[in-house]
Amino acid sequence: MSRIRNPKDFWAGSLFVLVGIAALVLGSRYNLGTAARMGPGYFPRILGLLLIALGGVIALRGLRTQGIAIAAWRWRPTIVVLFSVVLFGLIVTYAGLALSTVILIVLASTASSEFRWKEALISGILLAALAVGVFIVGLKLQLPIWPTFLTG
Repeated sequence: MSRIRNPKDFWAGSLFVLVGIAALVLGSRYNLGTAARMGPGYFPRILGLLLIALGGVIALRGLRTQGIAIAAWRWRPTIVVLFSVVLFGLIVTYAGLALSTVILIVLASTASSEFRWKEALISGILLAALAVGVFIVGLKLQLPIWPTFLTG
């Protein structure tokens, strides 16, 4: 393991290679076709090959260039963000898309050591407006915008 001089590049490249292999395996179930008449398996296989090549180059770079060590895993931010996303999924049909999005953004923002209530609330309101515009107005999804106890 001491040969890995740049762990970030090495492990990122390794992850690219793994995702590329998964794309090749999953794409092998579908017909490849030709370059002129592409089948459903053409894109996943080409993408998988490109990811493997790119990941290999990045992983080799991690073995050759000097870099900093990977910091210790921080569990609190991971758990807070995961909890806020799960909570969003559980309450969106009852609390409405707008309020659920604000709650999601504010709760997920608490995972950062630079958390500020005002900035999180403003970001939540702006992203809630964007979510309503994209999903309700644009895509016409059948989600309530506001909580059901307010709209009846």
